[in-house]
Amino acid sequence: MVQLKSLVAGLLSIASVSATPFPDTQQQQEQEQAEIAALASFGRSDDWSCKSAKYPNPVILLHGLFASEKLDLNFVEVWLRKKGFCTFAPLYGSYTPKLPILGGLKPVAESSQEIAAFIKQVIQRTGAAKVDLVGHSEGGFQSLYVPKVYPDVAPLIDQVIAIAPPTHGTDLSGLYNLAYLLGQFSQNAIQKLLDDVGCGACNDFTGGGAGVSRLNDGKPIVQPGITVTIIASRYDEIVTPPTTSFVNEPGVHNIWVQDYCPWDPVGHVGVSVDLNIWRLVLNSLERQIGRKFFCLLGPPGR
Repeated sequence: MVQLKSLVAGLLSIASVSATPFPDTQQQQEQEQAEIAALASFGRSDDWSCKSAKYPNPVILLHGLFASEKLDLNFVEVWLRKKGFCTFAPLYGSYTPKLPILGGLKPVAESSQEIAAFIKQVIQRTGAAKVDLVGHSEGGFQSLYVPKVYPDVAPLIDQVIAIAPPTHGTDLSGLYNLAYLLGQFSQNAIQKLLDDVGCGACNDFTGGGAGVSRLNDGKPIVQPGITVTIIASRYDEIVTPPTTSFVNEPGVHNIWVQDYCPWDPVGHVGVSVDLNIWRLVLNSLERQIGRKFFCLLGPPGR
């Protein structure tokens, strides 16, 4: 939490650059900064009574690996709430009681069951026809995985916005490639280590992992009726190479944040608190892909 607060505070002290010849007014900038500063004290909970005439689709936010609903996308969540969205977020993939706070650790297949159930719960309790999914890292992967694996859930989803997902697997900057040089023995040793520390999902995201293999089984990733946007950073140091995030299928919006804000050095962890990423998420939710906005320098990656 301290690190995230520091990242947010850093956003307020850096120089801004414009992605458009018509930047925001000084008053709008100050208002935005005040909103960001307020996020550090945000304690989240699901408001099941929330209704929004402007944004009828509830937005479900899916945290990443070694994170939770209270520590990852919680900053952008309150920002979206201030703009009129009804947001909800589950803690998934947590090994309790050993690790009751950190989630995303169970194998992808197990966590996906929890997410699918939560989507149905949101639909049932809010009365909404559909939901939008916004996920970071593993949460982004799950936002693609769940509608593909659960055909009864896919019709409940309108939009998927995946931020830095390991869609096609990651080599974790070469660490796994190095570990696997000795063949099956080293692969088994790595899996045992991950199992011992309680991270069944980690091996799922390597190039040959079960989760990645299931998502990339030769059949389309994007399911009919779902609009998909992938947002990534060229400086992602965890999901490597960064191009592995993109889905090369018709109709998918694959976006580099640097195409909008060339001087943004944000890395994998920082994307969840990067205001430029938030603006791209908002563009997608409002179906305004390509809309320009005032850029800030994000938290540096590598």
